[in-house]
Amino acid sequence: MASVRKVLPRRAVGWASLRAVSTSSMGTFPKQVKIVEVGPRDGLQNEKNVVPTAVKIRLIDMLSEAGLPVIEATSFVSPKWVPQMADHTEVLRGIQKFPGINYPVLTPNMKGFEAAVAAGAKEVSIFGAVSELFTKKNVNCSIAESFQRFDGIMKAAQAASIPVRGYISCALGCPYEGKISPAKVAEVAKKLYSMGCYEISLGDTIGVGTPGLMKDMLSAVMQEVPLAALAVHCHDTYGQALANTLMALQMGVSVVDASVAGLGGCPYAQGASGNLATEDLVYMLSGLGIHTGVNLQKLLEAGDFICQALNRKTSSKVAQATCKL
Repeated sequence: MASVRKVLPRRAVGWASLRAVSTSSMGTFPKQVKIVEVGPRDGLQNEKNVVPTAVKIRLIDMLSEAGLPVIEATSFVSPKWVPQMADHTEVLRGIQKFPGINYPVLTPNMKGFEAAVAAGAKEVSIFGAVSELFTKKNVNCSIAESFQRFDGIMKAAQAASIPVRGYISCALGCPYEGKISPAKVAEVAKKLYSMGCYEISLGDTIGVGTPGLMKDMLSAVMQEVPLAALAVHCHDTYGQALANTLMALQMGVSVVDASVAGLGGCPYAQGASGNLATEDLVYMLSGLGIHTGVNLQKLLEAGDFICQALNRKTSSKVAQATCKL
């Protein structure tokens, strides 16, 4: 037994030093991360069956109760193109507005922006892409034409003192064009930022990115846009969402988009999972000692609520694990 007692202190020292080295080699993480919850909009928009307005409102209220600082509530798009979002006005007016929580809405054009403001929107988002083919198929215009549309929204928003967030699709790969140049992402991000978007969300729309691609893309974008104005939006199609997010955190990004229960599919990959699950993100950030202000238990309850309403299983690994426990 004496020899065992002599060995233990040395092993403890060894593990402590190993942990210190591994932590320092990972770089400095932000002390706090702002999570942008996109489930009610990005997560639900592709659902085939129309989700009742009352269910959407209850989901958003539960997410507010969980302490999420930003909850993207709905999308002011034409009901003809996205029937799921036809009740946008009712949803935005029906939710409880918690103090200190922002409820942005997507406004793809001037008509949508005007309807959103009339419904009481205090923040809006616009969507751009780095792929000409994706832009053509998604919004039926070129990248240059999409920026012309944004110009009117930006001017109207600035006149009304309404902040605008910019999304960039296909930042790590395109379903039609394949690989995307980091320089192209940086160029589009710079345009959105110079137009007045206070924050730029860089989206891996089809989830093909890897940490290496994320590092290269962010390195290019950070030369054109201040780090504090950048966010990442990772899809988990290939199981890389958390890894890609971790890389972004190591590079100093402190805003991350996520979707409760991993809601949202990838329309370009049949049966593929969609957004990074908010529960999984919160669990990882908590383990890193990064503050989010989110109550994981209440978040899990919100995920359970919407999954029961949709009659589907959660895509969150944390939710799956806690259910088994």
